[in-house]
Amino acid sequence: MIGRLIDGRYQVRSRIARGGMATVYLATDLRLERRVAIKIMHGHLADDSAFKIRFIQEARSAARLAHPNVVNVFDQGQDADMAYLVMEYLPGITLRDLLKDYGRLTPEQTLDILEAVLSGLAAAHKAGIVHRDVKPENVLLADDGRIKISDFGLARAVNNNTATGQALLGTIAYLSPELVTRGIADARSDIYALGIMTFEMLTGEQPYVGEAPMQIAYQHANDTVPMPSSKVASVPRELDELVLWATARDPEDRPRDARVMLDQLHDVSALVRGGTHELTLQSTMVLPTSLRTGVNAVADAETQVLRARLAPTKPPAAPLLGIHPVGTGPVGPPDSGDLLSKKADKRKRRGFWLFALVILITAALGGTGWYFGSGPGSDVVVPDFASASPQAASSQLTELGLKPELGGAFSATIAEGLVIGTDPDTGSRVPQDSTVTVIVSQGLQPITLPALAGSTQAQASAVITELKAVVGSIDPVFNGDVPEGSVISASKETDGADVSAGGEYFEGLTVNLVVSLGAIPNVDGKSVAEATDILAGKNLLVVSGEQTYSDTVSEGNVITARVPDGTIRGGATLTLVISRGPEPVIVPDVIGKSWGDAKAILEAADLKLEYNIFADAAPGLFTVTKVTPGPGQSVPRGSTVKINFSA
Repeated sequence: MIGRLIDGRYQVRSRIARGGMATVYLATDLRLERRVAIKIMHGHLADDSAFKIRFIQEARSAARLAHPNVVNVFDQGQDADMAYLVMEYLPGITLRDLLKDYGRLTPEQTLDILEAVLSGLAAAHKAGIVHRDVKPENVLLADDGRIKISDFGLARAVNNNTATGQALLGTIAYLSPELVTRGIADARSDIYALGIMTFEMLTGEQPYVGEAPMQIAYQHANDTVPMPSSKVASVPRELDELVLWATARDPEDRPRDARVMLDQLHDVSALVRGGTHELTLQSTMVLPTSLRTGVNAVADAETQVLRARLAPTKPPAAPLLGIHPVGTGPVGPPDSGDLLSKKADKRKRRGFWLFALVILITAALGGTGWYFGSGPGSDVVVPDFASASPQAASSQLTELGLKPELGGAFSATIAEGLVIGTDPDTGSRVPQDSTVTVIVSQGLQPITLPALAGSTQAQASAVITELKAVVGSIDPVFNGDVPEGSVISASKETDGADVSAGGEYFEGLTVNLVVSLGAIPNVDGKSVAEATDILAGKNLLVVSGEQTYSDTVSEGNVITARVPDGTIRGGATLTLVISRGPEPVIVPDVIGKSWGDAKAILEAADLKLEYNIFADAAPGLFTVTKVTPGPGQSVPRGSTVKINFSA
């Protein structure tokens, strides 16, 4: 998939993550010159209409949201049999990665993340969308500090009770009781999952654990989530109550949506970050009565007593109509005419200053508007010059009151000599007389390819990818001189030129590799069945060929495996030469010959001799009268022949 061009627009660069339904890759949008994250559904799920509908549903759900705390969705489509989704790319980590590194977070860090996630969920709930898979893996923490919620793959349009045919859809550790027991989810189910996630951020562990998923689901349905302070004593009581409120088993006892919980979070944040004794005694939220029991009820009673003791004494009420308590001033009312006159004078003076203030503000706003709207302080929007000539871009920038400056960069998509983009980027607003760099394409970036022959396939592929080149076809062949798995040769896809020895090339080069399968196994002397199994293990086919005599290989076994001419690849057919055993010989006719001559002839025929050894004393005096087996008969090479003589 790396290096593939999807839909003629998205160039896949590297893999980011892999999930149960899809794999996410980093890609370049060649049309808009920007990095994007592209989610591609697994091939084995492409034929499943339910998964495909859910995949498209994610695009539609997320596309309905435009919020700083929700990952943007740019595009969705299908290339051949591959469904894909194009999203905003956020370099950074997930909340799960952060928890793995630090264990647990401080209350202040937890509040920051909660505020961002609740803001994004509030926008989703307002749009009528339930996320249904809120968990740390779906909270993205960008390198620039942005916090966004992603993965609306399980999202559904919400009504009063959104049901699903799969009751346990989502991650089991964050499922609400109603999803476990009835398969019903609404906005309050997201709140429950967020409460579990808050518990995990504050304590570094999930409230429910078990050896099997159903054990965890049972605890969600039947147990009450403990307070985070029962695990970490330093957790503020306000966050304890927030977690208990969000994770109430009865959905009616939870916040009705993310907006309600976000409003309450702002009050809790002020109390936790303020840290004064008087603030901590103030009531921070209205929780369901069912949650204010046990320890919380006792704490509430103590709080009420302390608030009564610490409350400041209420000042006496202001005198009514000039009547003062005894000993504090005159008893009779003042002259009402004087009072009315003084009040009228005050109103006049106040009206004059208000009028003058309005005039000053209006003048200031008008001057500011002129300065920044059409005056020296007005900003200019940087146009899009992609693929334009540098001269045209410079002229237009000069007309806009900006100072053009030429720069260069390599590009695999824009022809050499044309404009790639600008710095600041297209669409940026800059003051007049600002310098804008016009980035001109220098063409493809040169790369130095090292020698690839002899390296392993994995090493060669890594080197090619790191140099912004592309791994093309992999051709496995048998080679007895190169170890199995090592590169025999490398060549350019365009013209087949050899590049295995390295050299200067350009980015985007597609390199085809020829990789060794090792030597063809030696099956000489093996049985036909054994030789067939050995060669089949190397993806080689066999056929039985000629049978021939062999003095060294037993009858029926393989003498050799003949390979076809040229390069041998998997699936090639080898011909087995089968042994017929030792070649037979014809018993020579030596009857009537002297024993000396007969012996030489018979031994030359690789026959063993049985005779009276006294004949060797005078071989010229004895004549052969009989040979058993008789002359002309076929016998195995090395057979014994009996000789009779006469003197």
